Amino acid sequence: MATHYIGIDLGAESGRVMLGSLVDGRLTLEEVHRFANLPLRNAGSWHWDLPALWSGIQEGLRQVARRHVPIASVSVDSWGLDCVLLDARGEVIAPVFHYRDPRTERGVKTLFAKVPWPQVFAETGIQFMPINHLYHLAAETPERLARAAQIVPLGDVFNYFLSGVACAEVSLASTTQLYNPRTRTWSKPLLDALGLVPTQFPPVVEPGTKLGRLKPEVAGETGLSADLQVIATCTHDTGAAVAGVPVAADVRRRTSGVAAGEVRFLTAAATPNWAYLSSGTWSLLGLELTAPILADRCRELNFTNEIGFGNTVRLLKNIVGLWLVQECRREWARAGQDLDYAALTQLAAEAEPFRSLINPADPRYLAPDAMPERIAAACRASGQPVPETPGQFVRCVLESLALEYRRTLRQAEELAGLRVEQLHIVGGGSKNALLNQFTANAVGLPVLAGPTEATAIGNILVQAIALGHLPSLAAGREVVGKSFDPARFEPRDHSQWDAAWERFGSLP
Repeated sequence: MATHYIGIDLGAESGRVMLGSLVDGRLTLEEVHRFANLPLRNAGSWHWDLPALWSGIQEGLRQVARRHVPIASVSVDSWGLDCVLLDARGEVIAPVFHYRDPRTERGVKTLFAKVPWPQVFAETGIQFMPINHLYHLAAETPERLARAAQIVPLGDVFNYFLSGVACAEVSLASTTQLYNPRTRTWSKPLLDALGLVPTQFPPVVEPGTKLGRLKPEVAGETGLSADLQVIATCTHDTGAAVAGVPVAADVRRRTSGVAAGEVRFLTAAATPNWAYLSSGTWSLLGLELTAPILADRCRELNFTNEIGFGNTVRLLKNIVGLWLVQECRREWARAGQDLDYAALTQLAAEAEPFRSLINPADPRYLAPDAMPERIAAACRASGQPVPETPGQFVRCVLESLALEYRRTLRQAEELAGLRVEQLHIVGGGSKNALLNQFTANAVGLPVLAGPTEATAIGNILVQAIALGHLPSLAAGREVVGKSFDPARFEPRDHSQWDAAWERFGSLP
């Protein structure tokens, strides 16, 4: 008999309401409803349209209810970086600022004038990105902060809308750059610097926490049962995606030949031989460890320590990802050249290899608008041919991303004192076979691509574990391995990619 779960996955471009069904040790997924996530722009400021997102979620829930199948539970995951201010009545204080809003530049200066960057990292273990939650709050007006009875991470707000219970699930709380992974509490020095108090933040809970039943009014609006459990899954989408990586429970790295001090934070049985890349608007590449790495070298390399299921640590780096292609496509469509992603990838495959490379870590690529011009300017400044066609632009981006993955993977291995033997690519970007092959070539390792919906899968696995339908994450990952077949990419063209690597390393 099948058990059904609803996984709501909110991404930077769209939201999806997914129906997951677990039967006979296998998981199936169906996208019931997809809706656009269109930020609002007003006088140079960027906001999220929460009412539109909530409306899209409700419509998806109504469509699930029309299936007339018993639903065990529901949970929401989302991107990180953003928070929502709630007033004393539990109502949203508008606007809800977008992480790409330019005000964060002011927030960085304000915060660092009070707490230097090394101390921020020592408190949180989170990499520096000017778009982080911390700097949003540092840029807030005193009036808005004074009105805020609770400050809730964005994904957790939607679980609050469903259940009436506000919390901060730890995988998302840990990305705010306000959470101390050693004390497992909100960082008092950082809250003090912002003029905030711990009571303005909800309690931090573990993934798999049952928040309660679906609110009666939501049940009435959607047609779902009021007995439905609302669960805080891994609310951060990367945390959910990593939970959904189909790595076998016995895949571990042999530690022979590694100095004892290099892996002192790991047990031998827990040392991984695999890395993950969650590929989408953002690329998030890293390792699953058992403790954070808060050393100076980790800060210098700008890695982050995010908390995952079972108090694991996602040692990773955020990389700009397919945002570069998305923004180029948007600019070309605006100019009347509307090409879908499949067409752009085909044009890239046909373009000249290694004509131009960029450094995806350059902060210029974080901002929206004029992306082709930004890429062209970078190529011009580095003395390379400027891309002229969409195929040349996209090839430049994909090859550069693959080389950035190589750099990031080598740095992660250095920090953890191990060698990776296999890379798992999950998420929407895993459908891009050209980028997958480029990545295998660049890192010199086999790549297993898929499942595409790892985030929704991880979301649903945690729900199933919380309800006792699966005994452990290891068991859940075995279910994923039985249910979805990844595509395998073997590295090739070694000499060409090594030559490109040398060029890439000299870019500013």
